[in-house]
Amino acid sequence: MAKSKEKIKARGLRKKGFSIREIAKKIRVSRGSVSLWCHDITLTEKQIKKLHEQMVRGSYSGRLKGTLIQKKRKQDKIDYYLKKGEEDIADIGYKEIFIAGVALYWGEGSRKNPGVRFFNSDPLVIKFMMRWFRESIKIPNERFQMYININIIHRKRLREVINYWADLTGISKKQFRKPTLLKIKNKKVYENFSQHYGTLCIRIAKSTDLFYQIKGWIKALGEAG
Repeated sequence: MAKSKEKIKARGLRKKGFSIREIAKKIRVSRGSVSLWCHDITLTEKQIKKLHEQMVRGSYSGRLKGTLIQKKRKQDKIDYYLKKGEEDIADIGYKEIFIAGVALYWGEGSRKNPGVRFFNSDPLVIKFMMRWFRESIKIPNERFQMYININIIHRKRLREVINYWADLTGISKKQFRKPTLLKIKNKKVYENFSQHYGTLCIRIAKSTDLFYQIKGWIKALGEAG
């Protein structure tokens, strides 16, 4: 008897355009039962269209929810390793900074012509190397000479670019030489155009002896491997 009432209710809801899933949930029976009871009911085009739209919205909502969950998991993982990195490097000392600076110079510094020059566009790398030059190598501010390489499309921003690197390095703008404008065509349009500051070259004046000394450190570091 109870089953007959559920069947009648299910058929009534189906005729109104409800989906099999919705009906099963409303009357608390299996979708298989609802499908069997309502298999002979033909929905109107309007009802079919409405169900299709609901299915698409539900599918999109499910995908969006899944994407957000994955994004949060990824961000949680990134945050965990960022915090762990800070903890691991918290007690870095003079020797570690010295060796890290030598390794960075090995990868990004000039090693062909006598004279110390270091190139990079990453502000964090530049800040670290400025610390290395000042604390590990004892270079006074007046010996720094700064060169900027940047695409010619940024020529109207040169004052901003120089101010940026001067503030980051703590070196007077008077010690910045005329920027080198690179005539390279960019096929892409970047959203962060106003946040691009080119590549900075840190050059140390009268550094021939220091250049050979750094090469000695690099050689020793390589042999230690």
